[in-house]
Amino acid sequence: MGVSVFQNVFDMLVQKASYPASEGDYVGEDGLIHCGICGKKKQCRVEIELQGKKVIRTPPVPCDCRQKVIDEAVKREESIERAEKLKLLRSMSLMDKKFENLYFSSLQQTKFNERPLKIAHRYVERFDLMYQKCQGMLFYGPPGTGKSYLAAAIANELIEMQKSIIMTSFVKILDKTAESESLVDSLNQADLLIIDDLGAERETSYALERVYNVIDSRYRANKPMLLTTNLGVDELKNSDNIQYRRVYDRILEICYPVEFTGPSWRRKEAGTRYNEMLKLLEED
Repeated sequence: MGVSVFQNVFDMLVQKASYPASEGDYVGEDGLIHCGICGKKKQCRVEIELQGKKVIRTPPVPCDCRQKVIDEAVKREESIERAEKLKLLRSMSLMDKKFENLYFSSLQQTKFNERPLKIAHRYVERFDLMYQKCQGMLFYGPPGTGKSYLAAAIANELIEMQKSIIMTSFVKILDKTAESESLVDSLNQADLLIIDDLGAERETSYALERVYNVIDSRYRANKPMLLTTNLGVDELKNSDNIQYRRVYDRILEICYPVEFTGPSWRRKEAGTRYNEMLKLLEED
């Protein structure tokens, strides 16, 4: 194949790659086309060798105007791709509908939850390090003190960071009566596994064995967990049931305990709702 053929192919590719002309485009003193809007070069000069002969060609390059268009198109594409990924991550999270829109900004800070909120913020900010260390957390305290809500907020904040999260409960896990191995494998795919309301599951040998298998498998996979429970740390440490102690020892080994205190938000909300319904339904 002769030099002229190579030149023709090269020229054809350059022509196809050329950027659209703008009004006012001109040839500068350097002999290259310049943009009539931003004044920047729309061509560059390169020297290529074709069969031992040096040839000068002027392929297109993006001027500032064109680069802005390209950058905006890339940004739109990345935004669409991110939205699709977030949608997929949310569908995989198994999260209850009521938790889907909870973020740190959704939660009201009080003197009772100030410390848990601070810890939760730091955990999310340093999640890559927490993940490397296989460091989880255990939220414990009385019912209605905001453990599940803060756990869900952590989940949503991490999903926004494109981390894969699963939030479920042992009650739900135990309801899946099929062979548990595939279920455990799927739970281990998540960057963070959140188990809500530990201790609410059935107290049977089978149930405890399933609970231990999930926790131990996660431990062996070297991936963190976040658990919530209404039980106290002393109850976890000093359980009379040897199967429970085995479960709780493993949890306390890899989960940092965070205590929740204060009045029940659930009771407060129930009281507010009752008074609202009282006015709507009974008062004239």
